[in-house]
Amino acid sequence: MMVNILLVFCVLLIAGFFSHSFFLNKSKKHNIKKANVTGVRFKSQSKPISGGITFFISFAITSVIYLFFFYENGTFEHQALGIGIVITLSFLMGLADDIIDTSPYFKFFIQFLSGFILVKSGVYIDIFSDLYLNYIITVLWVVGIMNSINMLDNMDAITTLVIITILAGLGINLYLFNEYIDPIIIFFVTGLLAALISFIYFNWPQAKMYMGDNGSQVLGSFVASLSIILLWNNTESTCVCAIPKQALAVVLAFLIPITDTATVTINRLMKGKSPFVGGKDHTTHHLFYRFKSEKTVALIYLFISAFSVFLSVYILNFTEKLGDVWTVVLWVYAAVVFLLLYINTRITKSN
Repeated sequence: MMVNILLVFCVLLIAGFFSHSFFLNKSKKHNIKKANVTGVRFKSQSKPISGGITFFISFAITSVIYLFFFYENGTFEHQALGIGIVITLSFLMGLADDIIDTSPYFKFFIQFLSGFILVKSGVYIDIFSDLYLNYIITVLWVVGIMNSINMLDNMDAITTLVIITILAGLGINLYLFNEYIDPIIIFFVTGLLAALISFIYFNWPQAKMYMGDNGSQVLGSFVASLSIILLWNNTESTCVCAIPKQALAVVLAFLIPITDTATVTINRLMKGKSPFVGGKDHTTHHLFYRFKSEKTVALIYLFISAFSVFLSVYILNFTEKLGDVWTVVLWVYAAVVFLLLYINTRITKSN
């Protein structure tokens, strides 16, 4: 299986590069760009926003490859089908928003619907004895992460690099946890990783193209779904004492998206503004105001995210019982990262 996965990855890596090139050229030729080009953003929205199309194509191709060559009767579980439907729904919603600038209420409706579909397909956070409480937390988690990844896509390469680290961590968890997981999930991860890595060439500062909402919604829905299985529910213990460990692993894995979204939300609410309106006040932007280099910001976020994801994987898989001291240390680490990035937004101003 591992050889097959590597082969699929290499093929999709090459195919992804040519797919991105194709859609980049077509977008330029036909002047295809984001509908809301006048929105307040860090950069002009006139560049092609077709990166997410290749993400979805890679997801579709891996699904077909699995069904035709690796499918065994009875292994295509309800969970994988639910995740597939949610990814498709998220892609179409993001594409519609890119093309016709849909209402925020429509986006929220699709995001809540995605959470509901996951719950109905058996993908839900299972940490409390009250089933309905688990369902509510699951829907809120899916909506929150989909919006968080969408908001993080505010500067060249940031979301691409952060999601690569998150997917890499989830992939390691998947490898260590794979006896409980349908193999098609492995193919999903492989396809999206290949598409993202091939996208770096086009999205590295100065970016030639963006992933668009069609890309960020696909990535947000997928990592939200997979994290439920591999982070929230990655435990053999049903004891309530296991909850802090799971929560810590989740916070560390998603430290960058959580920090950026929380910072923007706090700062905008303090100014009486909506958190869901675009702006130049993200943690990424304020680091750029300080260092004057998008590449430097991208590398800083890559390092923070990769290290945090490593800690998440380690505490889930290599510590049977995380001691109180180390638990406190890791929570302090997460808090320090948040505070440093947040404080920088309060003291660093745009030129």
